[in-house]
Amino acid sequence: MNTDIITLFKCLSDKSRLQIIKSLALEEMYVERLSERSNLSPPTVSFHLKKLEAAGIVTARKEQYYTMYALQRDALSFNILDAIVALAGNDEDDQRDEAYRQTVLKNFMEYGKLKTIPAQRKKRDIIYKEIAKSFRTNQNYSEREVNIIIADFHDDFCTIRRGLVELGLLEREKDGGVYRKTDVV
Repeated sequence: MNTDIITLFKCLSDKSRLQIIKSLALEEMYVERLSERSNLSPPTVSFHLKKLEAAGIVTARKEQYYTMYALQRDALSFNILDAIVALAGNDEDDQRDEAYRQTVLKNFMEYGKLKTIPAQRKKRDIIYKEIAKSFRTNQNYSEREVNIIIADFHDDFCTIRRGLVELGLLEREKDGGVYRKTDVV
C-alpha cells in the first residue's frame, strides 16, 4: 500500500498533472481537448495521462475514434492525512526512540533509583514517564502516598511530583489532596 500512496503523491506533485486533473474534474475529455485546455502538446498530455492512469487517478475508455479519459474520484477520496501518517509510522524511528529512551534510563537510573534529575526536558520527560508507571490507573492517591512512591526513586519528591503533574502524567483534584494517574502514559 505504501508504494501506491507514494506513486499517488508523485503524480500529484506535478503542476501539469494537476491541470489535467482539474480539467477532468469538470468532464471526461480526450487528449486533444486536454491539450487545448492545458496549453500542453498532445504527446505531453499523453505522457502525463499514462502516469495518472498508472496511479489509478484516471481511467481510459474507447469511444469511436477517441480514447476518453475520466477522473477516478475514488482514488482521490481517501483521507490523505491518514496516508501521510501511515507513511510516517516508521519502525526505524520507533527503534531509534526506544534506544534513546533506554540510554537515558541507563544514564540516569541505577538499581531502580534516580541518580539525578535531568536538566534537559526531553530526558526529564522520559524519566518522569518511567516513574509514572509505578502508579495504577483509576486509583486515588493522597499526596503522602504519591510522595512515598516517588521517594523510592529520588529524595526530591516535591520537584518530581510537580513535574508529573505539569507533564500531565498525574492529575491533582482542585481541593488539593487527591492525585490520579492519567491515560497519557
